[in-house]
Amino acid sequence: MSDLTETIDRLVRPIEDWPEAGVTFRDITPLLADPVALAAVIDGMVELAEQVGPIDAVLGIEARGFLFGPSIALRLGAGFVPVRKAGKLPATSLSTSYDLEYGSAVLEMHVDALHAGARVLVVDDVLATGGTMLAAADLVRQAGGTVAGNLVMIELLALGGQERLAPLGCASLRTY
Repeated sequence: MSDLTETIDRLVRPIEDWPEAGVTFRDITPLLADPVALAAVIDGMVELAEQVGPIDAVLGIEARGFLFGPSIALRLGAGFVPVRKAGKLPATSLSTSYDLEYGSAVLEMHVDALHAGARVLVVDDVLATGGTMLAAADLVRQAGGTVAGNLVMIELLALGGQERLAPLGCASLRTY
């Protein structure tokens, strides 16, 4: 097992039955509190992102995509675009609804966040069912951009997100 995998296993704690029964939440806050571990995760995500090729923007999904996305964007020399939950953005926005592992939600992005033809890397912390990533891809398409790749720290294999994201795919540092 690699050092990075061991670090993730040691510092990301599973919380059973949260936010509801049957769901195992992956709490990344202990990892975020450790500057050496956080730097290693950012380094690992940047290495995976570089395999996508040149990008114009890193799109981070609220809320934990905001924790990794800006650092990755800076390292890649790209801009950062936040994708927010409904009603959180002040200017005219694009919108899409999607299903979660335990419900449904709406994501929004400012209508002028991307230029036509932009190559975008979508970043979040965990890939579960793939619904959130698919919603982000829909927003990118609505704005006239292209999803160049998807990137997460953790993928939960049993929930089938990778299959739902085909052919876009999603790179991850750790799978469970």
